[in-house]
Amino acid sequence: MGSILLTGGAGYIGSHTAVELLRRAYHIIILDNFSNSMRSVIDRVCRTAALSETDAKSRVSLVEADLLDKAALAEAFASSPGVDVVIHFAGLKAVGESVEKPWAYYHNNLVGTLNLLGAMNAAGVSRLVFSSSATVYRADNPVPYYEGYALGSTNPYGWTKFMIEQIIRDICAANEGLSAVLLRYFNPIGAHPDGLIGEDPKGIPNNLLPYVAKVAAGELDEIRIFGDDYDTPDGTGVRDYIHVMDLAEGHASAMEYLQDRKGCCAFNLGTGRGTSVRELIRAFETACGKRLPSKVVGRRAGDLPVVYANVDLAAKVLGFTASRGIEEMCDDAWRWQQYRAAMPGNTEDQEDNSTPS
Repeated sequence: MGSILLTGGAGYIGSHTAVELLRRAYHIIILDNFSNSMRSVIDRVCRTAALSETDAKSRVSLVEADLLDKAALAEAFASSPGVDVVIHFAGLKAVGESVEKPWAYYHNNLVGTLNLLGAMNAAGVSRLVFSSSATVYRADNPVPYYEGYALGSTNPYGWTKFMIEQIIRDICAANEGLSAVLLRYFNPIGAHPDGLIGEDPKGIPNNLLPYVAKVAAGELDEIRIFGDDYDTPDGTGVRDYIHVMDLAEGHASAMEYLQDRKGCCAFNLGTGRGTSVRELIRAFETACGKRLPSKVVGRRAGDLPVVYANVDLAAKVLGFTASRGIEEMCDDAWRWQQYRAAMPGNTEDQEDNSTPS
């Protein structure tokens, strides 16, 4: 196999997938515009993958480009011959911001993906793994969510994922040479166990675990629990949390599956079980060794009581099953949080790559 191009490869999920691909001895090209990530993550990816300086230079390439810039994207493929597969992570990802700035989300995510698909076609690259989301499932579906359930969304971010999935399916149907896998994430959390890379959103985090971690680190005062009167065992919302390294392994499995497959298919990437907000907080308290202050506030509009995946298809077809539990997710996230706090200039070296819960 030739090189693997990762758009948004310096981000949260992209950087962990890069480490997993390097562990499997692949050559990677990280394409990023660094609008929500920092160049220093590339060095930390290489260190986490235990690459020598020579190996890092020969197996990891960096291309700074924006998917909205057609010329820069064409040059990226022209200067990186031998690209065999693209894993597409790049995109704006905050649900709340998408409601406030829908034009920016539709323009960035849809036009960027169309430009990428055009550049792939021009370069003769015919395999794609797309970073989608569980937000493409309609809210009235029963749990657990199966890949064949009705699709839809309630926010512009989710609609961009929905539309991109449709675009990819249509192009695959029209072009028998193109094959694609759509990976629908549930709730990625955690960090690489070495503690050198992890999730570090700018400002106030949109998602639960980075918020909890910042409370544990003393950067925020208390955890806000959005409703404790749901029809769940402890009244708080239940979600399917997956360790980011399990997610990275899922991408590698999907990419390898594409080696001799045609067409387009979708897979859920989750654990197939739910964890409540209070359960996650208790697990993080164990990881950091202290009680964390919390306050129950009103429900957020659009939040569902319970969301988790059916993961049978990924296990059967990709041979992928998530193996890490909630305790390991919290342990690794806390280790990263401590490393991040000790990094020189950590206030500038932030990566806003959260995936909506």
